[in-house]
Amino acid sequence: MTGIPQTRFARLASFLVSSSLLVGCAVGPNFHQPKAPTIDLQTVRPVDLSAQASGPAGGVQTLTPGADISADWWSLYQSPALNALIEKALKHNSDLAAAKAALKGAKETYLAQLAVFLPTVDVGASTSRNKSSTYLSPVLNASQFYYNLQTAQVNVGYTPDVFGGLRRQTEGVKAAEDLQRFQTQAVYVTLTANVVTAAIQAASLREQVKAQEAVIEDEKRILAIMRRKLETGEVAQADYLAQVSALAQAQQSLPPLRKALQQENDLLAYLVGEPPSDKVSEGLTLANLDLPRKLPLSLPSALVEQRPDVRQAEANLHGASAAVGVAIAARLPSLTLSGAAGGSSNLWKDIFNSSNSAWSLGAGITQPIFEGGALYHRQKAAEAGLVQAKEQYRSAVLAALQNVSDTLAALDADAAALDSAALAKKSADETLAIVRRQLEVGQVSGVELLNAEQAERQAELSLVQAQASRFSDTAALFQALGGGWWNAAKPLFAD
Repeated sequence: MTGIPQTRFARLASFLVSSSLLVGCAVGPNFHQPKAPTIDLQTVRPVDLSAQASGPAGGVQTLTPGADISADWWSLYQSPALNALIEKALKHNSDLAAAKAALKGAKETYLAQLAVFLPTVDVGASTSRNKSSTYLSPVLNASQFYYNLQTAQVNVGYTPDVFGGLRRQTEGVKAAEDLQRFQTQAVYVTLTANVVTAAIQAASLREQVKAQEAVIEDEKRILAIMRRKLETGEVAQADYLAQVSALAQAQQSLPPLRKALQQENDLLAYLVGEPPSDKVSEGLTLANLDLPRKLPLSLPSALVEQRPDVRQAEANLHGASAAVGVAIAARLPSLTLSGAAGGSSNLWKDIFNSSNSAWSLGAGITQPIFEGGALYHRQKAAEAGLVQAKEQYRSAVLAALQNVSDTLAALDADAAALDSAALAKKSADETLAIVRRQLEVGQVSGVELLNAEQAERQAELSLVQAQASRFSDTAALFQALGGGWWNAAKPLFAD
């Protein structure tokens, strides 16, 4: 634009830059991270995680207050099959992939929002063929009624953030991105914990199905013996019918176990991004799992930083705080600055000659006067939303503390239940051994041996359930403490 004096552009640029210095403090409340609770979870409910039982899930677990959590805490189970399932889920789970895409969208929305602090510049050009009326003077400085008109122009606009409304708006968009980030972290933590829990339950149910099938076979053999004794008059009809009922009850217990096993396999397949299959959990047994012995117990001040749901509530609170500032700023004056420079000619080559140039500078201010109370009530609605967000944050913190406390109570009960189940299994084993020796010397009948075998398998069934509960509730503790996502070697959801 050689035809337009450079000093005019310098003045325009200086005008726009200096206007940015008009920005004052941002209206509305400034967000401050809520204070963390100071409660000691161990004093609320002392727990004893020691179990005397040996074998899978047996032994002593210890809590270490303040200990950190590994990003791959599931590796503490020392199961390559479990690790493979987790790896597959992190690569192929659709819910996690969708959450990552949503996070990407939130990041791009925030980057787009940052543009409000910069001037807008656009360039326009037009060309037209025209004819002026013979009753009017020719448009051009020549007696021509037919002419071409070429126009080119650069437009610059800028809105100074005088009262901080744009900053509060951007603060809210950033809070929305943070909320989506922690929602994605929550999907990640929930996914890994669900895979571990589903794998443990599938292994447990597979063993329970086998144990129940063995119980049914025992009941059938007892019934066959009693049928022969009934025919010879050695047992009463009532005793025989009682055994028929016992067999029916044992058979009735098997379909729910098979159903639960199928559902756990289907769940695992879904979590790892595969169609339903019975083979997803193959290779997983309780005997191949190691129980994590040293368990962390995060302090409440760390817990609120680690739990994705609490961080989501905090981001929501931040957004609600920013929304109040946006609503207040909407009731205050707004300033706009604009500038344009260009030229017009009937020939493109002459468009930027000094005689054909044109420019303008402008400023405008708008103050809402009457909006029917809309702006006032929007501010009050934003303030009510802030109160709501504060209570939601408080609820999220209390729910997190409850979750950890409940998990500790479950682990405490699991240790006691495992000891009881192991003792019952040991007693049933010893009883079975005694009955077998008595059978060898003719002191008992085959029915009594089958009854002892049935009791031993029932005790085994209870032991398997107790072992699975301790494995699962250990995973629940890691999930309740936040899942260790912050200790990943690299950002989990980097672009």
